[in-house]
Amino acid sequence: MLSGAVTDVLVLRGNDEVVHSTVNNPGAEFSERGFTRLVTRAEGDDNLATCIGLRPTLPRHLYLKLLAKASDAVRARLETAHPPLAGEVSSAVREVTQRARIAPSAITEETAIAHALVKSLYEDGRLDEQEVAAFAEAGKFDEANAAIAALANVSVSIAENMMVETRAEGVMILAKISGLSWSTVRAIINMRDDLSGKERSDLEACKATYERLRPSTAQQVLRFHRMQQTATPALA
Repeated sequence: MLSGAVTDVLVLRGNDEVVHSTVNNPGAEFSERGFTRLVTRAEGDDNLATCIGLRPTLPRHLYLKLLAKASDAVRARLETAHPPLAGEVSSAVREVTQRARIAPSAITEETAIAHALVKSLYEDGRLDEQEVAAFAEAGKFDEANAAIAALANVSVSIAENMMVETRAEGVMILAKISGLSWSTVRAIINMRDDLSGKERSDLEACKATYERLRPSTAQQVLRFHRMQQTATPALA
């Protein structure tokens, strides 16, 4: 039996033949990180996508991501292999596609897929601080933003406006309402700084501010942001 640590290395460093052989090995175990890499690697490779989709331990949110990017042939094979999931999968894929089509031009298909996947995690009761931290540490802004929006019970657009503010106060407001620990907040701030390319935030000062911040104060600030968005007229 191949452990998750071993298969992660094979997936990361192996050539196509090694990866296919590993995925087809019934004794191989994969961590969620390994499955994530496999789903990314399977784009444009129908055989690999089908083999990954047939793995019984593939997490549901990664299964949906795989299907959202898969060809019609792969979707048909996987829906045939998993009849109980066929209706649910078809519905999820349609929802992702619809969101991508009706979203504003600034929202890419990748962003729409990320939002749909986070929604799936949230509705399954699997969205927690660990997921938020993992998204942030992986530099996945769309997923992290949608996740913190869900936990703070705000719209994705409000969360995004607060996340991209020049200073890190918006991030800390959302995080305090969501009940996140400082270590996760730090990961989100670091992700934000890395993606923006701007001057790094003073983490010691941010930590002190976050520890002093009261949930009631954070809620008041959030209400202000909600009122601002409501008062902003929609663009023609």
